[in-house]
Amino acid sequence: MSRNSDGATSRFSWLLIYLKGVCMGAADAVPGVSGGTIALITGIYERLIGAVTAITPGRIKRALGVVVPGRRDDAVAAMREIDVGFLVALGAGIATAIVTVMRVLHIALTEAPVPTYGFFFGLIAASAVVLYSQVSLDGPRQIAAAVAGFLVAFIASGGGGGAFGHSLPAIAVAGGIAVSAMILPGVSGSLLLLILGQYEYMTATLNTFVDSLIDVVGGAPLSVVIEPGTIVVTFMLGAVVGLFSIAHVVRWALEHHRRATLAFLVSLIVGALRAPVVKSTEELVDAGLSWTTELYAAFAVAAVVGAAVVLLVDRYTGIIES
Repeated sequence: MSRNSDGATSRFSWLLIYLKGVCMGAADAVPGVSGGTIALITGIYERLIGAVTAITPGRIKRALGVVVPGRRDDAVAAMREIDVGFLVALGAGIATAIVTVMRVLHIALTEAPVPTYGFFFGLIAASAVVLYSQVSLDGPRQIAAAVAGFLVAFIASGGGGGAFGHSLPAIAVAGGIAVSAMILPGVSGSLLLLILGQYEYMTATLNTFVDSLIDVVGGAPLSVVIEPGTIVVTFMLGAVVGLFSIAHVVRWALEHHRRATLAFLVSLIVGALRAPVVKSTEELVDAGLSWTTELYAAFAVAAVVGAAVVLLVDRYTGIIES
């Protein structure tokens, strides 16, 4: 194979990784479907976990040596150990999808909140059904974990998440929690943001941040980007910390207490079914409306569509894994 064809093949492989990142980001942007599940479907889950867990302070320090002439070879070797090219291409795809999908969802939540939350309800419910086959409740530890997971999500979904607030420390914590779920098959980071009462807030803030960046390029003062930018950067910093801490804790729990951890996670999803219903009701109350037969029907139809999406994803996951 010629050098040009080798280069074309390499560019195509990076494009594929980018597109897989787009799929992961699109999944992570909606409560119910996990980016980790998409990573499984597209065959990059093990590579993703390997790359994330390969990131250590020592390797980061070595990689930063790329600016020092005598340390460049070691820096390049450290980057390869981290699989930095893969992470950059995948991360770019995830970011592209999240920014795009969040904008669409923000419009949907504003213009048609009841069907949108109904869609979320279907996504969450089907995810719980799909994952239930992996859960075993044959011991007191598993039962206790299941009860704890359900209660945490159910209580928080009823308004406890709103008490979490939107201070910068709360946003950082939410970022850490959300990114830890991003790499787990079955559990959506957006679902956890919904439980914490941060989903709508972060969706609106991200859209404001992107719009303000466009305004700055068009000549607007830099000050317009400071407030939303501070929130987004805080969320991302929390996500980075979560990637190096919470995600590793969850992985350790799965490796050492898999049945109890799965029971907790799946029950967390079941408890979170309260969130779309509560959010829909809050939106109606704020608009001075109440539930009607037509709204119940819209919610139910959207829920069926959302459930169908998850079941299709699960079907193709089974085909690939078999």
